[in-house]
Amino acid sequence: MNLRPSLGLIDYGSGNLRSVSKALEAAGAQVTRLERGPIANGFDAIVLPGVGAFGDSVSQLKERDLFGSLQKWIEGGGRFLGVCLGFQLLFEASAESPGVAGLGIFRGQVRKFPAGTVKVPQIGWNSVTWTEHARALYGNLPLDPFFYFVHSYYPEPTDESIVAGYTEYGERFAAAIATKNLLATQFHPEKSQETGLLLLRQFLETL
Repeated sequence: MNLRPSLGLIDYGSGNLRSVSKALEAAGAQVTRLERGPIANGFDAIVLPGVGAFGDSVSQLKERDLFGSLQKWIEGGGRFLGVCLGFQLLFEASAESPGVAGLGIFRGQVRKFPAGTVKVPQIGWNSVTWTEHARALYGNLPLDPFFYFVHSYYPEPTDESIVAGYTEYGERFAAAIATKNLLATQFHPEKSQETGLLLLRQFLETL
């Protein structure tokens, strides 16, 4: 790992930028906000956070010339970290915004928690069970972790082999995915205190 990895933090008007930036800096990164594309070379990784609606966020990314840039970055093997809506946008479509195509990096749909089975949105702490796939990519994941969630929707990957962690909330869902160049979480590491910082440090150590 570089002494201070250089991260590009996508700013597309979705909020929570400051808390994500502060957490990444606390974990040891140097953070630069990116408000418009294309994404320049030279970053060790790109970070896509997000709180808001799927469709509005797609529109903002396109308006700022960041939608296609993100697709090229990830498909070209660039390192990537996605948080919450930044996780959901990696998939093909969302029930929140019918007819709006996501980045389509992975096959799968974003579903809503069934009404009446659990309180929606899920707000608060919940446990995550890591998969063997996650442990193969990250050697020092937090043990028996609890992370902070705020969401009504969650991705359902077609390819379960990319799932890094599962959470139970009325039903089991994919709380995180990982590949050799990518980590994305439905929970908020930046709101998850020391456990979240441990996970962010694990990501930075792979850069």
